[in-house]
Amino acid sequence: MYNGDLSTVFIQLAHNRILWITVIVWITGQGVKIIANLLRGRRFNFRWIIRTGGMPSSHAAGVTALSVCCGLEYGFQSGMFALASIFAMVTMFDAQGVRRSAGEQAEVLNKVIDDMYWHKKIDMGRIREFVGHSPMQVLAGLVLGLGMAIFLY
Repeated sequence: MYNGDLSTVFIQLAHNRILWITVIVWITGQGVKIIANLLRGRRFNFRWIIRTGGMPSSHAAGVTALSVCCGLEYGFQSGMFALASIFAMVTMFDAQGVRRSAGEQAEVLNKVIDDMYWHKKIDMGRIREFVGHSPMQVLAGLVLGLGMAIFLY
């Protein structure tokens, strides 16, 4: 609880195990994507750090770790675990459902734009296509988050 002393806030944040495990798991998920791209022979690209999509889903890994840590800390019957679990489900559904559909629509629109460009009817930029995750990428993130949360907790 905040008592007006800012140093107390920083001390509490430093000791928040759930927060730090969640952050570590999310960073690990992003790191796996970077390493995978480097192993494929690509040169490092800063966009890999901030871009969404790819294997595994760091969104799924992070929210799964958050949910598992809340269950381990407060009990799996607690409201905190329920809240974190519902948040995780919504996030994972969005990552592989809504955002993936938006990416597929962007791909179709880019084909239309290319066709119109080559026929000199319109001059328009490309739309970003890769905004979501496949179900397998979300599942891999879930497994990563579950395993790391249990290991680190």
